[in-house]
Amino acid sequence: MIDKNLLFSYLDELYPNAHCQLNYSKDYELLIAIMLSAQTTDVAVNKVTAILFTKYPTILDLKNAKVEDIEKVISSIGMYKNKSKNVHVIATRLVEEFNGVVPCDPDALISFPGVGNKTKNCYLAEIHHLPLLAVDTHVQRISKRLGLVKETDDVTLMEKKLTRLIPSERLIKTNHQLIWFGRYFCKAINPNCKDCKLRSNCKEKAKI
Repeated sequence: MIDKNLLFSYLDELYPNAHCQLNYSKDYELLIAIMLSAQTTDVAVNKVTAILFTKYPTILDLKNAKVEDIEKVISSIGMYKNKSKNVHVIATRLVEEFNGVVPCDPDALISFPGVGNKTKNCYLAEIHHLPLLAVDTHVQRISKRLGLVKETDDVTLMEKKLTRLIPSERLIKTNHQLIWFGRYFCKAINPNCKDCKLRSNCKEKAKI
């Protein structure tokens, strides 16, 4: 496995200011944006949420919106029909059960449709600055290539291993850095291996 200090220093060199790239101005906007980002790029989500949150500027407006109208706004992203239903249910439950405020209780969060462990962790880390790790497709790929986890590990085990490996005080920052590294540098196709300082530690170097 790669030396973690080497990994952290290289990530700091490449992406010292890595952060969440989803646009939001309210807590529920972030929760919805993260839910919408499943199997969709942040760029695509930001395009539709810019329209969605302008057309429906309050959580009550979203609750009162028709699912069919939400579908029209977000139809350019994957699984938009199910996601439109999720948006409406999330807005409805927030208004009716939580006085329009997104709960910080993890169990309450994952009770919302389309909100799993990754979305819950991402939301709590961003809004409440809790040291939690969101294991997305980029984090999975990088972690496997660098031997931080096993190929056979499921997402839950990956999260546990990475949380033990990364100091809690830099967990959120490193999470974003790993995502950016996978998104822009060590991509699934055509990764930038020739310029990578971690190549000697990469399990995939012989295959790429």
